[in-house]
Order: sequence, then C-alpha cells, then structure tokens
Amino acid sequence: MEIVKTIISSEKLAERVDELAALISRDYAGRTVTLVCVLKGGVIFMVDLARKLKLDVELDFLEISSYRDATESGIIKFTKDLSNPITGKHALLIEDIVDSGKTLNYLSGHLQAQKPASFKVCALLNKPDRRTVNGYEPDYIGFDIPDEFVVGYGLDYAQKYRNLSYIATLG
Repeated sequence: MEIVKTIISSEKLAERVDELAALISRDYAGRTVTLVCVLKGGVIFMVDLARKLKLDVELDFLEISSYRDATESGIIKFTKDLSNPITGKHALLIEDIVDSGKTLNYLSGHLQAQKPASFKVCALLNKPDRRTVNGYEPDYIGFDIPDEFVVGYGLDYAQKYRNLSYIATLG
C-alpha cells in the first residue's frame, strides 16, 4: 500500500492542536487534568496537545487489542491498563480516531467505572458516517473525515507510517 494523497497537512494539524489546547485549557482552568492516551495511535497527538495546554497535566496510557474469531468480531481486551487510578481526577481520554464507536464506548465505560471527578473525550479524527454504536461521542474533535483508511501522525498500516507529520490516505 502506498500513500495516495494528503488529507490533512502538518500545518493544519498544528493549527488544530493549538485550537484544541486553547479550548481544553479554558474548560479545565485551575484544575489538573489527567490525559489518558490510547496507545499507540494517540501518542503523537497527546504529546503535541500536552505541550500546548496551559494547565497542570498528568499522563497515563492504555493499550488495547481487538481479537476476531469465528463467533465474534472485535473482542476488545486490555494489553495495558492505567498505571494509576483516575478516581476523583479530571480525566480526558485522548483517541487517535473514532469510527464505529465500539472501542470508545468500551474504554469510556471502563474509565467512568473508576469514578473520575469529570470525564471527557478528545479525538484527533472522527468518522461520524462509520458510527454503528450509539453512546459516547467525543467532546473535542480535531477533524471530521470521510470513511477512508488513513495513516500518519500516529496512525498506522501494519506498524508503518506512524511517523508522518501529516494525515494521508493509502491505496
């Protein structure tokens, strides 16, 4: 698979991260926020966002895998859970991309069960046309994109293309 076209430039990504950081900084003013990053795709976005926030932050990470077999598709399991509980903290889940909504609902339920003081979701990319599960929606969205397979800025295809400074489609 090769890169077909750039859909979000490095400059547009940087500009939108600045805008999201300003919104989040305003909404959490005077509070410490725990950024919960979903590995591996969200890490570049989270780091760039964290450096722009004008508030105290704590960082933690989750990693999940989706297993498929003959009876069920997309069984979600943790390969790494949070290092520290978020009970009583202001938690902001950082996602690289939200499409069907299944993973977001699973993670949101898991994190809400820990009884944080507040809980919101920030997604770099959102594919609203792919939503098959009703439930949690991102509170902060970088970009709504069409139903195309994308790579770059943390998103991969077979572990490649994560290091691109832009978002592109493959073909």
